[in-house]
Amino acid sequence: MAATKRKRRGGFAVQAKKPKRNEKDAEPPAKRHATAEEVEEEEGDRIPGPVCKVCEMKNCNKCIYFEAKKKQDLYMWLSNSPHGPSAKFLVQNIHTLAELKMTGNCLKGSRPLLSFDPAFDELPHYALLKELLIQIFSTPRYHPKSQPFVDHVFTFTILDNRIWFRNFQIIEEDAALVEIGPRFVLNLIKIFQGSFGGPTLYENPHYQSPNMHRRVIRSITAAKYREKQQVKDVQKLRKKEPKTLLPHDPTADVFVTPAEEKPIEIQWVKPEPKVDLKARKKRIYKRQRKMKQRMDSGKTK
Repeated sequence: MAATKRKRRGGFAVQAKKPKRNEKDAEPPAKRHATAEEVEEEEGDRIPGPVCKVCEMKNCNKCIYFEAKKKQDLYMWLSNSPHGPSAKFLVQNIHTLAELKMTGNCLKGSRPLLSFDPAFDELPHYALLKELLIQIFSTPRYHPKSQPFVDHVFTFTILDNRIWFRNFQIIEEDAALVEIGPRFVLNLIKIFQGSFGGPTLYENPHYQSPNMHRRVIRSITAAKYREKQQVKDVQKLRKKEPKTLLPHDPTADVFVTPAEEKPIEIQWVKPEPKVDLKARKKRIYKRQRKMKQRMDSGKTK
């Protein structure tokens, strides 16, 4: 029966209209799930406004913002507030000071030296990131909280389309470098024209989101499991197949020599029971102990 809809102020019942089928509902669930993850990744590039307001309240024009997602993914924003540009990175392979147990140390508030890979000057987006990193990590001249000491180095190296960060201490004795930490790897996602948003200046074509990476790993493990199940099914089918009997080859028995038949011996006499050596030793030990006790009792008398 068709569903009906009743009016509030009297009148006859009116047949309710069927809801129109939405194009999103017509898509298969797997496709809808994929589009939902893409929308989530696009929304991840948008950061709410209070971050810029905090910079204005603190009278800062540079900002480093850490964004954690799903309790396992860490993103880092480097922004020039309020006009931009800004860059978004995925932080990977994080090793803290406590984890590495490094022996180096440096003064709090000392000025660092910045060391950049020559590859930063080859491509324009790396040149922009170099300038942004210099403005953020270098100590301003005559800053009231800085000290007139230079005792550590920040190194930025490009390898495998990622930026590798290391922190080294400069030893005064021989100017050797000892790693202090922390260390981490920055995987560039996008560079925006504005602060925490705006038109995209550069998008990394080699970037793979953590969701996609985990999906690929799950698909690989599922493929291995399916392959094992297929091998088991094939083995079961082979066992159920009737075995083919090969015809007897008369030349196979040419070198077969019949074994000599030995006469069957019947034992009429019951074999003697085996002597239990352990029980025999126990009996001898008990006898010796009793004799010793008697001798000791006779001496005491």
